[in-house]
Amino acid sequence: MKKIIYIDMDNVLVDFQTGIDRLDEKTRLEFENNLDDVPGIFGLMDPMPGALEAVQKLSEHFDLYVLSTAPWKNHSAWTDKAKWIQKYFGDHKESPFYKRLIISHHKNLNHGDFLIDDREKNGAKDFTGELIRFGSVEFENWKSVTDYLLNK
Repeated sequence: MKKIIYIDMDNVLVDFQTGIDRLDEKTRLEFENNLDDVPGIFGLMDPMPGALEAVQKLSEHFDLYVLSTAPWKNHSAWTDKAKWIQKYFGDHKESPFYKRLIISHHKNLNHGDFLIDDREKNGAKDFTGELIRFGSVEFENWKSVTDYLLNK
């Protein structure tokens, strides 16, 4: 039986800044303190460097799921996250994330072996498996995360 890995989207699979960079100045000012509430912003983002390759490698050895939080008031974010997964990983049964997208504000309710997340919010710090803090000194990029997990 494969071990289960949950992977967060924002600033883990998805480079949030690339979406911000594509916004016009008027929109940036209007949503200055709530950029994740910009309608459509989640559809504008690029993958994090190395994320696509890492997912493909990890999917050979682990059971993968996306576990992300979406802004409560930005309804397009929920749809845009699903579209993003399908755009970069496909919408076919062979996709590592086919019907494996979970949107939750309570990540601690999911059971698995690992959670790759850049923050401890939304239940991540209370996850019952091992929290891998993406972007930390120990796990600064996808190469370090992949190397660590493949050696487990």
